[in-house]
Amino acid sequence: MTTVPRLTIGLPVYNGEKYLAESLDSLLGQTYEDFELIISDNASTDSTAEICRQYEKQDSRVRYVRQPRNIGSSPNHNFVVSEGRGELFKWASHDDLYAPELLSRCIAALDKYPQVVLAHAWTAQIDSAGNTTRAFEYSHATDSDRAPERFRSMLFDQGGDDYYGVVRARTVRAVAPQDSYHHSDRTIVAEFSLHGSFYQIPEWLYFRREHAVQVEVGWPEKAWPSARARCANMDPRRANPWRHPGVRLYGEYVWAYVSAIQRAPLSSADRRECYGHLARWLASRAPTRRPASKQDLSTLPAASTGPISTGSERRAS
Repeated sequence: MTTVPRLTIGLPVYNGEKYLAESLDSLLGQTYEDFELIISDNASTDSTAEICRQYEKQDSRVRYVRQPRNIGSSPNHNFVVSEGRGELFKWASHDDLYAPELLSRCIAALDKYPQVVLAHAWTAQIDSAGNTTRAFEYSHATDSDRAPERFRSMLFDQGGDDYYGVVRARTVRAVAPQDSYHHSDRTIVAEFSLHGSFYQIPEWLYFRREHAVQVEVGWPEKAWPSARARCANMDPRRANPWRHPGVRLYGEYVWAYVSAIQRAPLSSADRRECYGHLARWLASRAPTRRPASKQDLSTLPAASTGPISTGSERRAS
C-alpha cells in the first residue's frame, strides 16, 4: 500500500526551462521529506517536459502531469490542488528558491498552533542570477486572533507573500478555487485569513525571483502590463473584451471579497465588521500602505547560501 504523504506541493509551470531545475533542486533538497511534488505542465513548448520527466525518474516523490493544451494559469493552479493527497498543501513556483528548512519550520508551526491555517516565512526578492536585491519584513496582522483584523490587514497592508505558504488542505478546499479576474491571487489569501490566523517565521527563507518574463502567478505586472493581459494569462477566455469587459474583471475582484465574507465561519458581528473594512477600502480607492522595510543589501546572502535570520520567531495568537 502506498503511504499517503503529509504534504502536497503543487507546482504549475509553463515554459519554465530556465529556472525549473534550480527550483526543483531547492524543493527536493528540503530537510522535511514527507511530501509529494505534483508538477502540472501547462502544455509548455520549451524543454520543460524533458526536465520534469528526468526529475520524475530520479525521485519517487515527483509526479509529472502534462496538460494537453494551455488551460490558463488559474485552472492549472486549481488542478494541482485537486490532485493533492496531503493534509497540508503548498503552491510552488518554477522559478523561486527555498531555504532548506522552510518546510520543516512551517510544518512545526502548524503542529504547535492548531488555530493557525497557514505558515510561511519572510520574503526576499532575487534576480535572475539568484542575488538578493530586496528583503521585506512582514507587516500584516495575520497573527491576530480576530478575523476582521486579519481581513483588514490583508486589504490595507503590504509586505507579505502568503500565497506560497504551507496551508492546511481543508482550508484550501473550503475557499473558492482560484479564479481569473483581476488580482484573484489576493482574494484567495484574504479568504484564508477569514478561516484562521497565519504564522510568520521572521527569517528570510523564501526567495522570490524577479526576471524578464514571468508567465504564471508571480510578478505579472512585468510580463503582462495590462489587467486584461494578466487575466488572459490566468484564463485564455478572458482575452475576449466583449464577454469579459474591463468592468467585469474588476467587478468580480470586488465581489470575491464579498463572497469570501459570506462563506467564512464568522459571527454576525465579525461579518459586519469585515464588510465595514471592505467598504472603507473601496471608498479609499487607494488603500493605505505601510512600505516594507528595506535591508542593507551588503548583509544579505545570495538565496543559495541559506536563510537570513532576524532572531526569535513571532508567536501565533
